Formats: sequence, structure tokens, C-alpha cells
Amino acid sequence: MELSTFLDYTGDPRAAADQAAALEPAGLDAVWVAEAYGFDSPTLMGYLAARTERMKIGSAILNVYSRTPALIAQTAAGLDMVSGGRAIIGLGASGPQVVEGWHGKAYDKPLGRTRETIELTRRILRREVIDHHGITDMPRPGGLGKPLKILTKPVRAEVPLYVASLGPANVRMTAEIADGWLPIFFIPERAHEVWGTPLAEGAARRDPALGPLGIVAGGPLAIGDDAAAARDLVRPKIALYVGGMGAPGKNFYNDLAVAYGYEKEARLIQELYLSGRKKEAEAAVPDEFCELISLCGPEGYVRDRIEAYREAGVTMLDITPVGPDPARLVETVKNWL
Repeated sequence: MELSTFLDYTGDPRAAADQAAALEPAGLDAVWVAEAYGFDSPTLMGYLAARTERMKIGSAILNVYSRTPALIAQTAAGLDMVSGGRAIIGLGASGPQVVEGWHGKAYDKPLGRTRETIELTRRILRREVIDHHGITDMPRPGGLGKPLKILTKPVRAEVPLYVASLGPANVRMTAEIADGWLPIFFIPERAHEVWGTPLAEGAARRDPALGPLGIVAGGPLAIGDDAAAARDLVRPKIALYVGGMGAPGKNFYNDLAVAYGYEKEARLIQELYLSGRKKEAEAAVPDEFCELISLCGPEGYVRDRIEAYREAGVTMLDITPVGPDPARLVETVKNWL
């Protein structure tokens, strides 16, 4: 099992990148860079490539609407070049609020776009001449374009492509064609109940040449007799996603909370959050939910949680170190993996 962290993009991203890079000597294997509708992730990933020597650098996520498949492939090739073959490209459909509200694109055919982007990215990295007609036309019919192949030679012909997915159809596709999976709010003890069937169905159609599906999951990490209090750090994020990321009936994260068994609480969180009562929404998040997506507690408890993630198929444990000495936490956990 590898060890990774997500870059904190809510503050100074350069300082956050420097802090993540400082964890490389302690044993951190990878860093993930989000984008949302703030700073773009490729710029920060390039900065991280220059600040590190060994760590893998991943996007989490590049949405498949605001960039063409060719540009995503170019980003994969460029990041892999400047990092010396350490790139991971995390892809996803994002959601209509960002895609339509920020990028001005219609939120249509999310599965088809993701599948097509993965197919074209792989073909472009293999330096195939692209003559493809689907959601994206390469070249565009009736124009002056002609089929092309990428001008430069990528470091690797196969850069790992991970997909952020939640719904059954999307998870099924991820298990079928992606190199890895980026779920959110992953509860190892309940993941099989929610995603077991689509994961198995996708795996049954998976090309054996892809190898096993990688899974990235985890949460805040704090070790000590009083570390359980750090679980509350996930409360605002749960409230934001379950309550505020979409209208009633159109919120993927709310649906996930319901699938986990928090139907009553999910409805209340959404009602409170959408009415502007954010602190009350946070307070309505079940303590158990916070605990089960965290790694916070005494040493024995944290080690048991890590084993639960391992047994659930997680191949990369993603952590957010909490406390004054993040390097020590990374080194400690790395020695347990």
C-alpha cells in the first residue's frame, strides 16, 4: 500500500506545495492536486515536479468538459516529462454547478465523455494518428484539419489514468477501463455494500493487461490518546458536499450518504445547508460518519483502521496529517504499511 496526501488548495497553494514536498523524505509516495474553480492543477503539478524527486504527482481531478481529450493527453505527456515519469492523471465529470456555472459547458454525456477521454488519451500517448469521430471529432468534419499524432515523444506511452466516480454506472465503467479509482467519503466497512456490485461487473469486463484497479482512499490522520477530536475536521466537508453540492434530488454525495444508511441525516443536512444554516448542517453530520472516514485515535485504533482500508482493496492510503509534526506522522504510518 502506498501513501499519499491531497494538496490543500484553500490557502496559499505554493506554501501548501512546499509543505507536501517536505513530506517526501518521510516516505510520502504521492500528492494529489485538486482544481475545482480555483487555481488550475497542471501549473501546481509542474511546480511540485520541480520541488520533488520521487513522489508521484496526480490531478484530482481534471474534468472532462473544460479541456479537450487532446489537451488532457498533452497535459499528461507534459507533466510526465517534467517529472521524469511520475505523473498520474485523475479525471472526472465534476458536476453541473462547476461545468455549467463556471466553464459554461452543457453537462451532458458524463460517462461517454469520460470513456472517450480515456480512450483518446491512451491512443495519443501511444503516438497514434488520431482519426476519431464520437462526442469529440478529431479532425472536425468539413474543416481544414487532418488526422494528427502528438508532435513530441512522451516519456511513457502509458500514464496512469484514475477516475473520480460515485454512481453505479460510473463506478462500473471505472472498474472496467481505468487504472485507478478516486472515491470520496470511502467507508471501508460499507464500501462493498454500496459499490461491490458495479466494481465486480466492471472488473468482469476489464482487460487483464490493465492489471488490478488501484483505489485511493483515507482521511485525516492523528495518532494519540486525544486524537479522536481531530475527526471533527471532516465535518465541514461532509456538510458542504452532502448539503450543498447540488439541488435536492441531484446531489451525488447526498445519495452516497443515503446509501451508507444516513438517509434522515442526509435530508436534514441538505435542508440546513441550502437554507444558509451551515453550522447547524455541520452539527447534524453523524459522529459515526466522521469517525469512519478518518484515521484518528490511539495507535492501535489507527493501525486497525489502516487494515480495514487494506482489506477493502485500497492500494493508496490518502492522509491529511493533523498536528505540529506531519513528517513524523507520515514516517510512522509508512512504516506500518
